[in-house]
Amino acid sequence: MRARLLRLANGLSESYWFVPTVMAIAALLLAATMVWLDSHHMATWMDGLPWLYAARPSGARSLLSSIGGSMIGVAGTTFSVTIAAVVYASGQYGPRLLSNFMSDRGNQVTLGTFIATFLYSLIVLRTIRSPDESGGEAAFVPQLAVLVGVLLVLCSIAVLIYFIHHVPSRIHINSVIERIGDRLLLEIEHRFPKPIGHPADAPDDEAAIPVAFASDAAPAMLQQRVCVDAKDAGYIQLIDADALLRIARDRDVIVRLQYQPGDFIHRGSTLLEAWPADRLDDDAIDALRDTFASGSRRTALQDIRFLIDELVEIAARALSPGVNDPFTASSCLDWLGAALADLGGRELPSRLRADKEGQLRVITHPVTFSGFVDRAFGALSQYASADMIAGKRFVAVLGDVALGCHAADRLDKLTSLTRQFRDLAGEALTGVNREVVLQRADELLRALAAPDHQRRLRDGQACLGETA
Repeated sequence: MRARLLRLANGLSESYWFVPTVMAIAALLLAATMVWLDSHHMATWMDGLPWLYAARPSGARSLLSSIGGSMIGVAGTTFSVTIAAVVYASGQYGPRLLSNFMSDRGNQVTLGTFIATFLYSLIVLRTIRSPDESGGEAAFVPQLAVLVGVLLVLCSIAVLIYFIHHVPSRIHINSVIERIGDRLLLEIEHRFPKPIGHPADAPDDEAAIPVAFASDAAPAMLQQRVCVDAKDAGYIQLIDADALLRIARDRDVIVRLQYQPGDFIHRGSTLLEAWPADRLDDDAIDALRDTFASGSRRTALQDIRFLIDELVEIAARALSPGVNDPFTASSCLDWLGAALADLGGRELPSRLRADKEGQLRVITHPVTFSGFVDRAFGALSQYASADMIAGKRFVAVLGDVALGCHAADRLDKLTSLTRQFRDLAGEALTGVNREVVLQRADELLRALAAPDHQRRLRDGQACLGETA
């Protein structure tokens, strides 16, 4: 249940309607409060300020009618501009970036401001009474409420000016890439690796895994495992790690995850396996199933691979024959390089997770530096190898990543990828372009093969980088 609530909270924060709805409700409450203050003679201090005083009901009506009519018109225009920008961005950069623009807080606040001002004016307008409408009673003009309405108009004008600047800047390709890259770096710094429980005493010892989970387990051992199947189809958006560990500890079982955030599941998919089966009843199985929350699309809530895929998609589109924009692809490579360089200096968690007592409880998917390198640069190598500008930048970024790596296996992975890229470039390019890219790749390979690879990479950084 907690996983679904967290997914709902994330969905509300990224929705286009939630913030405007909250602001509209706040405007209704503000209008009721201002009218109540006026009805209790809280605006008598305005009598000494004639330039603030709307003396006649007709003048107040005209003012609020103008405010309401103009605000609903501007709100419609704002919505149209936002949709046009979203359509353009999704067509140019990829449909998966649609949620990034719809969840933009600036657009939400802009639309909410205009709608809130319209509703406020409408509510205050209906409380104005002329002498001939009040049945002999005194006329009522909520002077304080009208003043607040004017202040809301001033705020709306400021928001409109901000919106006119905000939309073009948000759909600029460098801004789009920067937002994705910044979030990727933030996720790596603060949430990755996000462990379940505590590292086991022997994180790399496969002997700690129960025999029942072995690939060659006997049929009798297989019967001791219970499979927790999915009830819905969609992409896994969230796994409640704390609840999963707590259930495993309380039931004294070991669970092995079959999927991770970002994977697609369908009805009948095995979310996880638990051992031994005799310690789990139907309630425990339902509780384990509830630690997973799925939806119709992938999100970056717990899926760092999704952010990498977004940058890869933009770069791949930029290098397609119909677009042919190697500089946009180079920007994506720069941000991917920054993320992998940061990740290259971090210690990745074991897939064996234990509770506070050191007892193995959860077996997760292995998280490897090699896997992220393949996800980012391996997916782009076929595109970048066919373009001289992107190819040179590809090699330079691999060198930047190698500067942050010390482990031999990670350097071996970068070396292997560089060789593969060199082979692809040798087949895809011709003439001088081919010679330039192959030369850069050879320089990087020689630096990676040296014991003091970091010094060599720094010495040759000007040659490899060619930054603007």
